[in-house]
Amino acid sequence: MDALKMFFRDQACIVWKEAWEAARLIGERPELGYQEYFAVETLTQLLKSHGFEIQQPAAGLDTAFIARFSGYKPGPRLAFLAEYDALPGIGHGCGHNLIGAASVGAAITLSKSLELPGEIWVVGSPAEETSGGKVILVNEGVFEGVDAALMFHPGSQNATIISSLALDALEFVFLGKAAHAVAAAYYGVNALEALIDFFNRTNRLKDNLPHDAYINGIITEGGTSPNVIPERAVARFYLRARQRKVLNIIRNQVIRCAQEAAAAVSAKVTWNMFENSYDEMRSNRALAGAFETNLRELGIRNISPPQSAMGSVDMGNVSRLVPAIHPYLTLGGGMNIPHTRDFAQACLSAPGERLLLLAIQALALTGWDILSAPKLLSLAKRELNSRPPVK
Repeated sequence: MDALKMFFRDQACIVWKEAWEAARLIGERPELGYQEYFAVETLTQLLKSHGFEIQQPAAGLDTAFIARFSGYKPGPRLAFLAEYDALPGIGHGCGHNLIGAASVGAAITLSKSLELPGEIWVVGSPAEETSGGKVILVNEGVFEGVDAALMFHPGSQNATIISSLALDALEFVFLGKAAHAVAAAYYGVNALEALIDFFNRTNRLKDNLPHDAYINGIITEGGTSPNVIPERAVARFYLRARQRKVLNIIRNQVIRCAQEAAAAVSAKVTWNMFENSYDEMRSNRALAGAFETNLRELGIRNISPPQSAMGSVDMGNVSRLVPAIHPYLTLGGGMNIPHTRDFAQACLSAPGERLLLLAIQALALTGWDILSAPKLLSLAKRELNSRPPVK
């Protein structure tokens, strides 16, 4: 490790104390998506105290922000992504209190160098757990002019390259005609019957799906009383696939199932997206390689091969626009299951505190590689541009 990287490694140890305090406070006061006012205030005040300029709200979202720090000579624009929303009833069972604090800590660490080129951003992105704040940030052009985007995620292993599932969230509304369920059933059109038929059709569709594609649905409305033919029935579905182009085909098949089920009983059906659509994560291998090298220089040897995550992340939408990574780092012994209270508690424990330091150091060192090594960024952009566009 060269002298300047040693400076950042040691500087991170100083910043870590403030970052951990922010992570602890946010973890102890969890907020749901688009309600993360305390988390945003905590992180932006910390950034402001270290000379960052704060734009809040951003992209029309009250709990989104962009923090900027300009270097001392021209160079790339590097964005660290901060998350800070919690899970209902669980708290920070996905470790977003650590994610936000790590990105802020890495950005502050880099800002301490008088040799800093370019510009550092921290992009605060709300509601990752529910509707994907990054999707809105992407659509509003926040990442135009950004050269690379970094974040980390706590997990069960150290994995620098991950892929994720593309996701569509569809709501189907079946409309029929109400009537007395016994005395005048002939005059009714049973929307619930159409909805149940729809579920049966999608279940048959599952038999021919690729092994890494999924259809999961629930009924959110099914009628008001057993003695009234339901005139309205509603279902919500998550559709997932490893690639956006495959998911688009599945989505059209599911919509056709809904239309056929409605027609079978002379009902009507409409559909809409009730959450933002996520694209698959495309980890940039050039940047992930730099992150892995820095992990090894920090003493981490147990690094897993590329992993296929079974969930969906809105960082995927960022990764189709700019070179991006979303590595996982091991929380404690790696035995805590995400989206549980145990995981949330681990993120507030001594292992969570130690993980935060590692994440700040690895992100900062990789950020420095991007800012100071034009060849690395050139390779990363060439890799991005060589991939077919998401359709």
